[in-house]
Amino acid sequence: MTAAPPPVAVVGTGVIGAGWTALFLARGHDVVAYDPAPGAEPALRGAVGEAWPALTRLGLARGASIDRLTFTASAGEAAAVAMFVQENGPERRDLKQRLLAELDEAAVPETPIASSSSGLMPSQLQAMCGRHPERVLVGHPFHPAHLIPLVEVVPGERTDDRVVRAAMALYTAIGKRPILVRQELPGHVTNRLQAALWREAYSLVERGVATVADIDTAISHGPGLRWALLGPLLNQHLSGGAGGLAHVLEHLGPPTQEWMDDLGQPRLTPALADLLIRGVDDALAGVDQRRLVTERDALLVDLLQRKAQGTVLP
Repeated sequence: MTAAPPPVAVVGTGVIGAGWTALFLARGHDVVAYDPAPGAEPALRGAVGEAWPALTRLGLARGASIDRLTFTASAGEAAAVAMFVQENGPERRDLKQRLLAELDEAAVPETPIASSSSGLMPSQLQAMCGRHPERVLVGHPFHPAHLIPLVEVVPGERTDDRVVRAAMALYTAIGKRPILVRQELPGHVTNRLQAALWREAYSLVERGVATVADIDTAISHGPGLRWALLGPLLNQHLSGGAGGLAHVLEHLGPPTQEWMDDLGQPRLTPALADLLIRGVDDALAGVDQRRLVTERDALLVDLLQRKAQGTVLP
């Protein structure tokens, strides 16, 4: 007989926490949630309800139900009954300090505590846990968290290997594609890759080379289509034909180095931020953003279903 999925605590139920909650429920877990914000429980239940049709299309686990969600009165109460804790509090050290200390105090010693933090490194989070820092790591998802498979698992200096294996196994079991980040760095891996692209996008807008709409078109109707199927390095390898990456680097290496050397180094000044925001507003003029998100998510589900049918794509 297959063991029942372990109960999970989701602490912090904003956009990311709601995504985690919906996904854990869809994979058959009992979820105990907590968030101190006024109206957090009805907001969470509403968000799970909105996510449920897409998750149903992707396939629900046996016994999965939105009725397996309970909301508790404190973070400690949620952690005390869970076998895995997913923490999603604000990226503020003072709030994280209090929250993680409470979770560490309440959770049984064997329960991993994974933080969705993108801005704080796991060793910093471990220092906030006086009882069992060895069970703390980062499990960083990507929006929309209930659909995007990637999660970055980042152990800290004191994270036990058992906890790393447990987190990797649990995330895999709920349909995530975890990657193990082997060194602590600000932004982990994926946000650093995104930041490299954002930096040049901001620079091109600031210099008047292209509009916000042009840049988004360049990616979403160009390399972004390939990147959704294979990463940038495998795509580069395939562009070299029979010679592969070796051919590409031999023939395009020098100009590529010139392009990298010429990349901009913008500073996110208020003036640049205003320019970017106005560019986004112009690009979305007349667009129903709620319908945009609905259409995006529907196409994401289509893509995920088709990718799951592949036999060679990594």
